[in-house]
Amino acid sequence: MTVATMALLFAGSFLCSLLACGGVRRLLLRYGVLDRPVARSVHSQPIPRGAGLAVVPILTLLWVFLPAIDPAAAPLPPVIMIGTLALAIVSWLDDLRHLPALPRLGVHLAAVLLGLVALAPLPSIFQGWLPKPLDLALTGLLWLWFVNLFNFMDGSDAVAGGQALTIGLGMAAIAIDQGWAGLTAAQGLALAGVALGFLVWNRPPARIFLGDVGSIPLGYLIGWLLLWGASGGAWAAALILPAWFLADTTITLARRAWRRAPLLESHAEHSNLAAIRRGHSHARVAGLALVANGALALLALGAERDQQMLGLAGAAATVWLLMRKLKRPPEPPVAEPG
Repeated sequence: MTVATMALLFAGSFLCSLLACGGVRRLLLRYGVLDRPVARSVHSQPIPRGAGLAVVPILTLLWVFLPAIDPAAAPLPPVIMIGTLALAIVSWLDDLRHLPALPRLGVHLAAVLLGLVALAPLPSIFQGWLPKPLDLALTGLLWLWFVNLFNFMDGSDAVAGGQALTIGLGMAAIAIDQGWAGLTAAQGLALAGVALGFLVWNRPPARIFLGDVGSIPLGYLIGWLLLWGASGGAWAAALILPAWFLADTTITLARRAWRRAPLLESHAEHSNLAAIRRGHSHARVAGLALVANGALALLALGAERDQQMLGLAGAAATVWLLMRKLKRPPEPPVAEPG
């Protein structure tokens, strides 16, 4: 894939997402599909939710037609398209009617099982350390967890979009650097462009949210991208790129389990939401997260240059510093002299 093709792919993805999110926002406002503040919210005004109605179809279609743009790109497996569609439908119904948790999780599990059909012929995700059936079983659990953790972290401005942007750019950079087939490079650039288009509308102060119709299928598609990379040997990058989301949601869930708090109940204990409740602005939280995720992308690139252990250690330090920074109360404004 030439530099010109990559630039056009990124720019086209961005423009499609930017325009579609704006159009969807107008429709959501017209029909009153709004995220209204509740006790756990970190926003005080109703904001349209449902940008996934634009983001998910655009990203899926781009991935489907990538072979026409780059002959080296492999087509998106039909089972991934089916899983994405099922998740989008159920998640949109949940946005409108608040479906019970267990039926939603059942659809999530079914989508992941479909995805495992596409992963089964590929090299083992765990690099041959486990028998294939156990490898697929653990991969399915990780993928199911990733789908939901991406949704958990989508509560403050520009956080989920920023994560999608840096994962896309990171995977594209690794693919180009390592000379992989065009699949990951092209998919990463398309993901980054779509995420950036959404971020124009979701940057602080947010004018639209992904909604479950966005965050759930997007987590599924990003999970596929990371797992595909891991099957090709980029297992360290697949851990490093989403390291903050992985660490935060796992630690938060473990703490709630220790306190015997309901695990399926919505809450605002994740580090980005807790930081805003502590007094940090949405812009500050999003900025810190973007810097940290950018550092993780660089560490992931370094890890794939035979520096896996160094990259993983750097990722752990980066995530620790970010969460420590978010945990501190904001510094009081400096009084002007006189």
